[in-house]
Amino acid sequence: MTIEDIEAAARRFSGRVLTTPLVASPSLSKRCGVPVGLKLEHHQTTGSFKLRGATNAVLSLSNEERARGVVAASTGNHGRALAHAARAEGSLATICMSHLVPENKVSEIRRLGADVRIVGSSQDEAQEEVERLVAEKGLVMVPPFDHPAVVAGQGTLGLEIVEQMPDVALVLVPVSGGGLAAGVAAAVKARRPATRVIGLTMERGAAMQASLAAGKPVLVEEQPSLADSLGGGIGLDNRVTFRMCRELLDDIILLTEGEIAAGMRHAYAEEREIVEGAGAVGIAALLAGKINDIDGPIAVILSGRNVHMGLHLSVMNGETDPFRKEAAA
Repeated sequence: MTIEDIEAAARRFSGRVLTTPLVASPSLSKRCGVPVGLKLEHHQTTGSFKLRGATNAVLSLSNEERARGVVAASTGNHGRALAHAARAEGSLATICMSHLVPENKVSEIRRLGADVRIVGSSQDEAQEEVERLVAEKGLVMVPPFDHPAVVAGQGTLGLEIVEQMPDVALVLVPVSGGGLAAGVAAAVKARRPATRVIGLTMERGAAMQASLAAGKPVLVEEQPSLADSLGGGIGLDNRVTFRMCRELLDDIILLTEGEIAAGMRHAYAEEREIVEGAGAVGIAALLAGKINDIDGPIAVILSGRNVHMGLHLSVMNGETDPFRKEAAA
């Protein structure tokens, strides 16, 4: 993965994907003692950064491949993005998801015209259905993260950050399978090698962090979390994102459910932004004092807004861990 791949992705989907704003956060800047900017990627057309990678991947296919149809496993946001990107190019998307994916995300994917398959209780089980459909029906797999075109598409967000905040010293990025983190880190470090990029994820089922600690991709138990978009494994045969995250990320920090809830509340009360749990992890890490050695401007990626509004309301009303009984069961 090179900076040229990321620059090519930006050119390829120009006009199809929004350039999202990066705005100052007075409250977080005061708390941290340095300028803090919020990259409002949750304002993206489908409500998350996933549209970048999905669109680049679909546009990179041949006409024959698009005619066969695309398929992917998803925790929700990639499925929504792929359904949108496929429909825009006259292709049909099939999205496989586990029972852990919130219904609001499932219904939106159906609304976009995708064929939805609900399979099992983990991302890995959904992926097994994807592989069956590829083998039996000839569909073209567009993975949610471990694919060069997907990573390059997500990396365009890093290009925008450097253009919008040229003196950025630290970028805080959500990390799950690593497509966003790898792409952003590749872009940012190509343009500003001294800038640190730190990945953020929830304590429950932190697949990339566990894999990096083990020195190889490992399986983790997928558990309910406010940051549901960060759930799922990285794939035992991971080819792209594990290596890139190992080489490019400066650290990965884990957050409790209570800390994620606090991040969501701050986004709403202080920034007037509605974000899902995965989108709030950067704010959460700053509020919890988990970022050390702050020596310059910080860019915080708000990666998605596709939260069930009933859940969002309960968090705004003080709920810190709606899933604790399920997680303990």
